[in-house]
Amino acid sequence: MGDDAHPGLQRHFGLVQATALNVTMIVGAGVFITIPLMLQKLPGPYAVLGWVGAGALILVDGLIWGELAATLPGSGGTYLYLLECFGRERWGRLMAFLFIWQFLISGPLEVASALIAIAQFSLALSPGFASFNQSHQVYWPLVPWVEGSDLALIVNPARLGAVVLGVLILVLLYRRITTLGRLTVTLWLGVLGIIAWFFLVGMAHFQPSVAFNFSGPKARLPDNLVLNLGQAMILAMYSYLGYYHVCYIGDEVRDPARTIPRAVLLSALVVCVLFCGLHLAMLGTVPWQDVPTEPEELANYTLPAEFMSRVYPGTWAPALVSLMLIWSCFGSAFAALLGYSRIPYGAARYGHFFAALGRVHPVHRIPHVSLVLVGVMTLLWSFFDLQSVINALITTRILEQFVGQILGVMWLRRTQPNRPRPFRIWLYPLPCLVALAGWLYLYVCAGWLFIILGLATLLAGGGAFVVWSRATGTWPFATPGD
Repeated sequence: MGDDAHPGLQRHFGLVQATALNVTMIVGAGVFITIPLMLQKLPGPYAVLGWVGAGALILVDGLIWGELAATLPGSGGTYLYLLECFGRERWGRLMAFLFIWQFLISGPLEVASALIAIAQFSLALSPGFASFNQSHQVYWPLVPWVEGSDLALIVNPARLGAVVLGVLILVLLYRRITTLGRLTVTLWLGVLGIIAWFFLVGMAHFQPSVAFNFSGPKARLPDNLVLNLGQAMILAMYSYLGYYHVCYIGDEVRDPARTIPRAVLLSALVVCVLFCGLHLAMLGTVPWQDVPTEPEELANYTLPAEFMSRVYPGTWAPALVSLMLIWSCFGSAFAALLGYSRIPYGAARYGHFFAALGRVHPVHRIPHVSLVLVGVMTLLWSFFDLQSVINALITTRILEQFVGQILGVMWLRRTQPNRPRPFRIWLYPLPCLVALAGWLYLYVCAGWLFIILGLATLLAGGGAFVVWSRATGTWPFATPGD
């Protein structure tokens, strides 16, 4: 597709810029808050298997993103791919609608995880505040009759403060896009610096005997290794999300058929190595046996602060790094909410979702209805426990996004075998089958509670599609206006 097809957009992203965009989208506080949760599933050095397994999956899945981006050039990512693979006039409309429907759930869940991280990191700012927060915390299990479920509501001063910051983000986003662009760049400054600081300091103080300590009763592999490995991979996958982000702006990438597949695979490889290194760097200083594993204790524990307190005795280092991580999370939530509020808006604007979400503010010229809806749902999810937020986030995306794309790329090969494919999946169809097995493995490991919740939301989305189709006169399958 030539540049003339989109005269308002400029193709200014080359391979370096596209890779940097993906890595910047991935790198944040996720790696710091998931490591303690991963140690709940796999003890000590074995937890690195979660990073390796999830890393292998995103590398294979990256081939699928690459072929779709090269075959179907344009902006929109999964929304565009599902629409085109399954047909704009028939099943593609349903698949695209269901993707936006689940994204209205998974998108706010992802942004809420950043606010939850802010609450946790704030506890290291002052021992007095941490004690105050603990004494005023309400931990309310939602399904206590389900053995092994951590689904719970958590209300404490730190969470309330994070929600206030969430409201501030909404206020900041409720203005013109020219102001938002400058503010986004400012908020992202220093994120890579935080990662570099941890990595370099961790490697300088790395103790192999601490990182690879297999001694003690806690070091033995769990009896349910297959299930626990899958749950650790889910946590790692949460931190890896964004390795495909450049696919959403395909119209602004130079030579997208070559650039996007390379950027996706390169960024996936970079973050796999980086996160495994960070994991070993921190647990090579802080013994993994010292990291709490109980849900209520984890809600008031920050591994980065503990790491810095051991490297730099005193209170200044934990407080400083906590402030930097809070800044990073704030910027991450800001950028994510900015982008995610535009996805339902774009679908509604082109007649593939509820028209109300396509409204634009008459003064600020922003999709204010979509922004407020995504923002309010984000604030709601911010009171849930982090483990449940991550499980729900990954589970709701697996079927409609990742599995949907795998089936879509295979269906497109079958129905349009002669369509130009500048990039082809290596060793096809083996990577598709491996990725499909990997995603379904994570789906099962998420637990039947989240599977039921995910299927219920998908079923509700199907019902909403029927209502929307009849209301817009496009039932059963037709393009709007037919």
